[in-house]
Amino acid sequence: MEGNIRHKFKRVCVFCGSSSGNRTVFGDAALDLGHELVKRRIDLVYGGGSVGLMGLISQAVYDGGCHVLGVIPTALMPLEISGQTVGEVKSVSDMHERKAEMARQADAFIALPGGYGTMEELLEMITWSQLGIHSKPVGLLNVDGYYNSLLALFDNGVAEGFIKPSARHIVLSAPTAKELIVKMEQYIPLHEQVAPRKSWEINQLVYPAQPKPP
Repeated sequence: MEGNIRHKFKRVCVFCGSSSGNRTVFGDAALDLGHELVKRRIDLVYGGGSVGLMGLISQAVYDGGCHVLGVIPTALMPLEISGQTVGEVKSVSDMHERKAEMARQADAFIALPGGYGTMEELLEMITWSQLGIHSKPVGLLNVDGYYNSLLALFDNGVAEGFIKPSARHIVLSAPTAKELIVKMEQYIPLHEQVAPRKSWEINQLVYPAQPKPP
């Protein structure tokens, strides 16, 4: 048992959008998270973009002297990278490979406010935890209540019998970066994993590129 041992993360994967949102509070939260990572000497793994919240947090971590690894599908490079790239950028073939690579590289996952892509990445990491593929902490930075409705949906899933109460504890949330990281450091899985981790070939969770039609 892990008991009260605190996790010390070397690399945290942050899911966030290539948009900055309509209010400055979101950009401020991205910068705050970046500064908290730097303060703890935690490296960043992220989606590789240089615009929106992705650009803000990656620049903050890079400027703070920590390593930044961006993982981005080749097709999205013209859309999500503007001007100079930040840190190390690894191009991959598709979205599946992007998520698998980010998951392998990170010790924990945090979702800033974002759109469909951010929530899809977040939900996949929650599902992987439930299945037993990983036991890494998954946190929501619930800036100004942005994720209140999503958290309420999870609670309703428990009430209606679709999510086990123990699995609801996979999702950690807090309104500030500092509070969230402390929660994540103290995380101990409570759910019964669907399959033991050793039965998953985590190192092979990269989807091969589909062959081009003749």
